[in-house]
Amino acid sequence: MPMLPLRGVLVFPYMIIHLDVGREKSINAIDEAMLNKREIFLAMQKEAQTDEPTSDDIYQVGTIAEIKQLLKLPGGTIRVLVEGLYRARIENYLSYEPFIKVGVIKEEDKIEKDDPEVEALMRNLISQFEQYVKMSKKIPPETVVSVITLEEPGRLADVVASHLNLKLSDRQSILEAISVKIRLEGLCTILAKEMEILELERKINLRVRKQMEKTQKEYYLREQLKAIQKELGDKDDRIAEADELRERIRKAKLPKDIHERALRELERLEKMPPMVAEAMVVRNYLDWLLDLPWNKETKDRLDINVAEEILNEDHYGLVTVKERILEYLAIRQLAKKMKGPILCFVGPPGVGKTSLAKSIARALERKFIRMSLGGVRDEAEIRGHRRTYVGSMPGRIVQNIKLAGSKNPVFLLDEIDKMSSDFRGDPSSALLEVLDPEQNSTFSDHFIEAPFDLSKVMFITTANVQYNIPRPLQDRMEIITISGYTEEEKLNIAMKYLLPKQIKEHGLKVEQITVSENAVRAIIREYTREAGVRSLERSLATLCRKVARDIVAGKVQEAKVSAQNISQFLGIAKYRFGLAEKENQIGVVTGMAWTEVGGEILTVEVQSHKGKGRITLTGQLGDVMKESAQAGFTYIRSIAPQLGIAEDFYENTDIHVHVPEGAIPKDGPSAGITMATAIASELSRRKVRRDIAMTGEITLRGRVLPVGGIKEKVLAAHRAGCKTIILPAENKKDLEDIPANVSRKLKFVLVESMDEVLPVVLLEQEIKTEDRPEIADLAHVMSHQEPERTSHADC
Repeated sequence: MPMLPLRGVLVFPYMIIHLDVGREKSINAIDEAMLNKREIFLAMQKEAQTDEPTSDDIYQVGTIAEIKQLLKLPGGTIRVLVEGLYRARIENYLSYEPFIKVGVIKEEDKIEKDDPEVEALMRNLISQFEQYVKMSKKIPPETVVSVITLEEPGRLADVVASHLNLKLSDRQSILEAISVKIRLEGLCTILAKEMEILELERKINLRVRKQMEKTQKEYYLREQLKAIQKELGDKDDRIAEADELRERIRKAKLPKDIHERALRELERLEKMPPMVAEAMVVRNYLDWLLDLPWNKETKDRLDINVAEEILNEDHYGLVTVKERILEYLAIRQLAKKMKGPILCFVGPPGVGKTSLAKSIARALERKFIRMSLGGVRDEAEIRGHRRTYVGSMPGRIVQNIKLAGSKNPVFLLDEIDKMSSDFRGDPSSALLEVLDPEQNSTFSDHFIEAPFDLSKVMFITTANVQYNIPRPLQDRMEIITISGYTEEEKLNIAMKYLLPKQIKEHGLKVEQITVSENAVRAIIREYTREAGVRSLERSLATLCRKVARDIVAGKVQEAKVSAQNISQFLGIAKYRFGLAEKENQIGVVTGMAWTEVGGEILTVEVQSHKGKGRITLTGQLGDVMKESAQAGFTYIRSIAPQLGIAEDFYENTDIHVHVPEGAIPKDGPSAGITMATAIASELSRRKVRRDIAMTGEITLRGRVLPVGGIKEKVLAAHRAGCKTIILPAENKKDLEDIPANVSRKLKFVLVESMDEVLPVVLLEQEIKTEDRPEIADLAHVMSHQEPERTSHADC
């Protein structure tokens, strides 16, 4: 018989349904059926989207139906009323054109007569169907009556299944169940699941309805309460809050534009329903707007003498910084409307950058704020969040200004060289507006959205290294370098500040502990090695702890600490004072280097042996130092005859250049002349003076180039016990920064080329000069140099 493939619908036996038919093959099949007993085979497609189904796309079990009515609709579509007769299974496909024609086998219901289990399943199915109809309310109650009267188990199952809103896969499985018992069991399981789902839907609807009723009830009661309060003349909380905010705005004496903005926001707040989330955002914004010190500022103490006393009382030395502060105070006395300066203290850890900012605030009698920038990588930390975000807040600049309560505090931005950036923005770029005296009078925070005047704030920033600060930020700040302390400065700091502080913090009395100057000097030389004084303070704290324990234990009543017994308190000395070599050696030269924590001396060792002319560089050297070694080697090779070195030494001699402490990476343009001198010493077998330290970069032709960090390097060489310092001639200007008490103990030799270095450093024999008349008698020249090169008074 002809077959009609169904899309998204399934017909059970005894089921009457309308079908809309539009495909040409399907219309041909209906025409054929109308000519032949009006019977047609109905089977469902596996995928409804398939337009030209084949045998693989159609389920094998379907229903033979009778066409009861046929109606042609506009557009070529036919509406067919069919009634399912009985199940059938496709045996084979006979043809696909002009319609699908199949051979089918009728499937009879399999059932055992007088089976009590079938009767029980029927009763259970009818009972569940009645409950389902009551719960769903989508099936007419009359349907239940028609179902109850059915006595045939197979027909009962098919009629119930046709009335249920099931998934197509469940419908097909019931249709394919030839066994009536299996069909009834499947339907009972499906009905139980459907009723469970209906019960859950009922509970959810009930919960939603209760919530809606509660909200409506609260609204009704709240409106009644408002009416009662209005009759009694009382105000509700919202009105009282609005009146309070309006009074705060009136008393705040805000700038005109800020005053108008606050009133506008208050009007918005009054019009908003109380339960709206934005009401809390507006309320929070008004609080911030009113709490900021728009017109509040502290009065500066401009007495220069008092400020100088305070600075000297809190800090020893730091002359340049103190002079800058006193200059600022003097200008403030003359020009009342001077913009706040932006100072940047650059120096190693422990030299007093942060405590100096506190002293400035105390001298000026201003509020002090400290904000650490280490690790800050979010631009919103500086500028704040937009008010569109949940939980948005102003940036930390505005937060700290509010905390200070005045618009002219001393604002310390600590560790400005340790900021970073990521996908959330670049905080260093956001700081450009904050630290620009020409722009920060109208600083705009994303949260406040109104310009705030930061021009009266005295910004002070700190950094360990200058090159880590972005260039645009450096241009907006006045860089003040705070180098490491000399031994005398450390001694004074320890005796005047650190030791009294530690004695007080450890609960000791002055008469219970006596520390001699020689003991402090021993701590500085043998237990600490730093540019600042943090390790020194920790050592003094250890000293006080040991003494406190002995006093509490009853061992002593008072303790006297001297250089002789210091090891009893601090243990064995950690460092050897004076790291300069103990004797003159061949191929060993003392250089100077700069690090983030101050200056260090750097020993360069060179060893030569028979080989093939290879150069080996070790000691974790960076590219710059490797290139310096190569340049020094090339220069020494060019003057080999004058040094008494065989001209072909590079063909049969291997050279190993090593900088000790190999685990520490080293790089920088400071060791050029040091390496060249060490190579010259080793190859010419001449000893190097042990009390000389040097720094400078070298060119291939022996010219000595200037380097940085002179003060730190010289202080390190002084600590190490060096007596003579060789520096590039162009660094003469940097000698002014070296403390007088240090420069008096050192001899400075300023050089322009390596030809001037070697006669000063190498011992034992003169350089041969027959082949190099341009450097003839260098030792004689050096001994008669101009005063500006070697005179101690001028240096």
